[in-house]
Amino acid sequence: MNREGCGNFTFMAISITGLRIAAAGGLVLLLSGCAGIEYIAQSVSGQWELLAKSEPIPRLLENPATPGDLKRKLALSLEIREFASRELALPYNDSYRYYADLKRPYVVWNVVAAPELSLEPREWCFPVVGCVRYRGYFSEAAARDFAAELRAEGYDVYVGGVAAYSTLGWFDDPLLNTVINRSDAGIAALIFHELAHQQLYIPGDSAFNESFATAVEEEGVRRWLESRGDSGEIRNYRHAKQRHLEFLELVGKARQRLAQLYAAPLSADEKRAGKARVFEELRAEYQVLKERWGGYAGYDAWFAQDLNNAKLAAVATYHQYVPAFRALLQELGGDLPAFYRAAREIGDLPVRQRAERLQALAARAARIAVRPLTTGS
Repeated sequence: MNREGCGNFTFMAISITGLRIAAAGGLVLLLSGCAGIEYIAQSVSGQWELLAKSEPIPRLLENPATPGDLKRKLALSLEIREFASRELALPYNDSYRYYADLKRPYVVWNVVAAPELSLEPREWCFPVVGCVRYRGYFSEAAARDFAAELRAEGYDVYVGGVAAYSTLGWFDDPLLNTVINRSDAGIAALIFHELAHQQLYIPGDSAFNESFATAVEEEGVRRWLESRGDSGEIRNYRHAKQRHLEFLELVGKARQRLAQLYAAPLSADEKRAGKARVFEELRAEYQVLKERWGGYAGYDAWFAQDLNNAKLAAVATYHQYVPAFRALLQELGGDLPAFYRAAREIGDLPVRQRAERLQALAARAARIAVRPLTTGS
């Protein structure tokens, strides 16, 4: 596993309140000895911009100048926020009770890198949050410049726009214009996912953290939709989740073929040729899947970009252990507080034991029929 002694995390920034300014300043000092000053500066200015543009949602709802469609979404987001703490036992704080319009499509751009003939992503490490499998930039141009440097070193690189991120409770994360136009279920999924990071975060284990948050997100959206009794929305969400699972299965099979290829006793040129064939097959298999979906083109943009090891690694990070967490929640009868405690106990295990425990849960998940969404009343 490639690791660098230093790296970044997007919450290394200045807060408006004095205590948090001091805390953030301390973090910046911890980083200053190993991360570039320019990188620290962009992290600070990016977070500052986000906080400076945040406005309380109740104030926007009272403002007659706020567009009607935005008002509806903002009012809905407050309902979702209350549901998150009341029904899902997620942290109760001021996160997602503010709104910020950044005037751009993404809040940050993450850079993921992996060796040319390996699926193991490069990691960047830093205080507090440990090692992560990406490096984030508030500027797309800066992200692409860094990606170009990594490509010059021989890495496969993927640059992906990120609509939101969690500061793990250090700041009151606002709802952003980058997500406000999502479906109602999409906004709920975002809020539940990011609050799940505040609920539990294990430094240095991106796969654990993202899989845990995704599992909480899925369960939260299921419960929220059922509470609304909107059978049409539930049906749409189920179809979207099924397509996404099939997409993940498709990518997962390609990863397995690549892993076998890279482990084989072949020359580098033979592996490169085999790698190209696997990606050609993946594109062809997607077209077959797309036809089965009736022409649904939601993943066309993902396939339109370069396919490489880093891109597949980015997908795996978010979903590697989701089946394990689903199984754990079901074993606990859907008791979310008990689930959070059990997940934390797993997270506190040494890395190897943690992975073994999650793999055992995932194996059981293959034999468990996870409760589907109901159709409502």
